[in-house]
Amino acid sequence: MTDNGQVFHINTRGISPTKGPVALPEPAERRAGEIIRQYPQSRSAIMPLLYIAQEHFGLITQAGIDWVASRLSLPPIQVWEVATFYTMYYKKPVGRYHVQVCRTLPCALRGAKKVSEFLHRRLGLKPGEVSKDGFWSFEEVECLGSCGTAPMCQINDVFFENLTDEKLTQILARIEKEKPDLRFSTIRDELGAGLAGSPKSEIV
Repeated sequence: MTDNGQVFHINTRGISPTKGPVALPEPAERRAGEIIRQYPQSRSAIMPLLYIAQEHFGLITQAGIDWVASRLSLPPIQVWEVATFYTMYYKKPVGRYHVQVCRTLPCALRGAKKVSEFLHRRLGLKPGEVSKDGFWSFEEVECLGSCGTAPMCQINDVFFENLTDEKLTQILARIEKEKPDLRFSTIRDELGAGLAGSPKSEIV
């Protein structure tokens, strides 16, 4: 899942380390230690530690990069190289509920464009934008690995599949009303409760 339409020019001379020691709350530090111990080479833990940093800061910040780098004894630029490659790491703020529409071929053939057009009308957002109240954001991404249930989207960390305008209307309305926990916590190692009555996956 690489970034779409975004080019990141990383100039190491322009990246300044944060001042003073970088430390996260004890649960995050403990979980990071557990993850690092799972790998023969600590650098292999870059991606899960980036998730922890993102969970704490809300997006990938220089402080988060420095924290990951310090825990893995890596230059910060090497951590940036990973963070800027994947769309699941947020390089700018996103809404409380972040909608990612899969636009790869299977979804495209089954109506991904219509899903994006619906979200543009319903949320008043173009891909890459955040609503003024900070509740919604929306982007188009490459394959999310649910080709058999296309068209689909991922809202935070939960899949919503076999979408139609009517189905998506109901999903968005319920999210606005119920404000469910749709996030996976790397620190707690668990997925939120999700939208009541909605399956985690429609693949049977």
